[in-house]
Amino acid sequence: MTTNQPLPGERGDVLQTLVEQRHMLRITVRGIGDEEASKRTTVSELTLGGLIKHITRCERAWLRLLLDGDGEVPEEMMDMNQYTMTAGETLAGLLDEYAAAAAFTDETLAGLPDLDRTVPLPIMPWSPPERQYWSARRILLHIIRETAQHSGHADMIREALDGANSTAQLGVDSANGAFG
Repeated sequence: MTTNQPLPGERGDVLQTLVEQRHMLRITVRGIGDEEASKRTTVSELTLGGLIKHITRCERAWLRLLLDGDGEVPEEMMDMNQYTMTAGETLAGLLDEYAAAAAFTDETLAGLPDLDRTVPLPIMPWSPPERQYWSARRILLHIIRETAQHSGHADMIREALDGANSTAQLGVDSANGAFG
């Protein structure tokens, strides 16, 4: 979160849950270099760097949907390289982009008049044929779900890479009083 003052009520609870899920994803890539971040360790094409990049694009795309409110497909949603750490990208750079996207989400959430604002979603090949409308609340819950799901993927990739475990890292953080 970009401020030391937690938001009250539901908004604060939703944001704190997102902060915690982001933290779990970030600790999964702690201590690895660019080569490891771009390495496949399972039959999946997913890599740690690619997952960080995707989650960044995901947060940005869903915030664009919320803020623009026009039901158009955000550019980030159609980025076909969003799952791949490409040549010239670094894990540090991807994490910086992720931090910037997270700060923007946090600031946007803090400034929304309420979480009931509803916007149309784009009609995509994988969505229902009729237009769907989601509230800001549902969009934020979706971002949390995406982050948690991909954090689990990242944990499996990292464990296959070098045996590291994010739960153990979380224990180290908790013992040191660090979280978020």
